[in-house]
Amino acid sequence: MERSKGLSAAAGMGSIFRGTGVALVTPFTSHGHVDFKNLARLIDHVIENGVDYIVALGTTAETPTLSSDEKKEILTSVLNHTAGRVPVVCGMGGNNTAEVIEQIGSYNLDGVAGLLSVVPYYNRPGQEGIYQHFKAIAAATPLPIILYNVPGRTVANMLPATVIRIAMDCPNVVAIKEASGQMTQCMELIANRPAGFVVLSGDDNLVVPQIAIGMDGVISVAANCYTNGFCRMVKAALDGDFAEARKLHYQLLPGIDLLFAEGNPVGVKEVLSSMDLMRNVLRLPLVPASEDLSKKLQAFKAQ
Repeated sequence: MERSKGLSAAAGMGSIFRGTGVALVTPFTSHGHVDFKNLARLIDHVIENGVDYIVALGTTAETPTLSSDEKKEILTSVLNHTAGRVPVVCGMGGNNTAEVIEQIGSYNLDGVAGLLSVVPYYNRPGQEGIYQHFKAIAAATPLPIILYNVPGRTVANMLPATVIRIAMDCPNVVAIKEASGQMTQCMELIANRPAGFVVLSGDDNLVVPQIAIGMDGVISVAANCYTNGFCRMVKAALDGDFAEARKLHYQLLPGIDLLFAEGNPVGVKEVLSSMDLMRNVLRLPLVPASEDLSKKLQAFKAQ
């Protein structure tokens, strides 16, 4: 599918989002405050082990439990500590379009490479409502936007035709994190996307087969803790070395599945705690991993 010259040039901005992006968790102190010291240590860990870019304030960051001031402080801290080593994407979404636009205007987004914006949740808009929501957000910022389709969390499923319509009409919508888990839907999107539009996986356990059908990378949870092996797996797949990618996939798969067994980021915080990168503290309504899951994660780590 062809876009005009201007639209194609804009879509080229999406190329920086190829590879492995990591959706950072938010470390907390024993008293439940944001732990900026360990946030910095986590940033160093993921960069040193191969991630291509960082996503701050995604769902994995427990953003529903963060105050507006905390979110702004976290974004500033991530940008300052990353210091240009890799691009930084900021999560900026919600189910109130006007409020999302207001947030975009109230945050200092200097140095941010793009925004990740989720399909509106709970109020369950139809396809036209989803289109109008993202069209309004795209008009509110010149920053590149990555759409985020995750119907398991939002209930509403953004269909490929809607994604393509948004991408065609909004030059700064340059990519999508597709987490429907439906391979036929992914293939339809890849087959009909505009030139230069980047399609990213949102399902860590499906990354290798999704790259095989044409996806461009992933925004990952597992890359917080299984960073080196996960990044090598994605790079091998993107390089066409599927023998190596498949080997790493099956090595990592049991651990990846355990990470999500009791919700996200419950498993990944358990592992990061065992790596001494942060305390195993979450904010309600999330609670730490059960003893059974903890033992299984430790057993996987010991392999």
